[in-house]
Amino acid sequence: STVCTNLAVALAQKGYKVGLLDADIFGPSVPKMLNVENSAPALEKKDGRDLIIPIENYGVKMLSIGFFVNRDDAVVWRGAMASNALKQLIADADWGELDYFLIDFPPGTSDIHLTLVQTVAITGAVIVSTPQEVALADARKGISMFTGDKVNVPILGLVENMAWFTPAELPENRYYIFGKEGCKRLAEEQGHELLGQIPVVQSIREGGDEGKPVALNSDSVTGMAFSALADKVIVAVDKRNSELPETHIVEVKKKQ
Repeated sequence: STVCTNLAVALAQKGYKVGLLDADIFGPSVPKMLNVENSAPALEKKDGRDLIIPIENYGVKMLSIGFFVNRDDAVVWRGAMASNALKQLIADADWGELDYFLIDFPPGTSDIHLTLVQTVAITGAVIVSTPQEVALADARKGISMFTGDKVNVPILGLVENMAWFTPAELPENRYYIFGKEGCKRLAEEQGHELLGQIPVVQSIREGGDEGKPVALNSDSVTGMAFSALADKVIVAVDKRNSELPETHIVEVKKKQ
């Protein structure tokens, strides 16, 4: 969520029209990161339909299930209910014209992922993982899910989050507390591009907690990292669109 939120802000900082869907139904955190957790989306009637108006801050339009539940309550929903809620946030919302529509997927492979690929034609997936082998095992499953014959969503590249720790008092030092370059090796192994490496630094945590994403400050080290990531994603999307056919919504095959 931290990477997706800052990527969205970095794209908006470059002048693009950006939408962000927080699809982590059971752990929505994007409203806090964008400093809009106390906001409530309005409804507007358009063409006879009541449409949800996304909340906008820092140039990013955003919707999350977090707007519709008590922030301290656990969301205990069956898969079908969670899936229907997500469909509403996509189909029953007035997103307007966007250059980039980012979806913050929950970890793993689940009903939520299947619902999204059956609802939206996804241009490409960015796989985010920390460098350690335990996390990379899940990243491999994510790559397998997206590139499988049934889903067939291109992988735009990988992002290594928490790539190294840099203390504020020693900005030139790097401590690889979660292992070194695990995502880089996975990207090479799978034939995908490593889009970026995001370090563990205090400012990223503080920015998330305070609702001020570090990508807002493109002159800071962390801001430059997310700006560079946004540039890589822009190039990857352009390349994907020029070289590969359109992605189609995954059809639900009914049992005979």
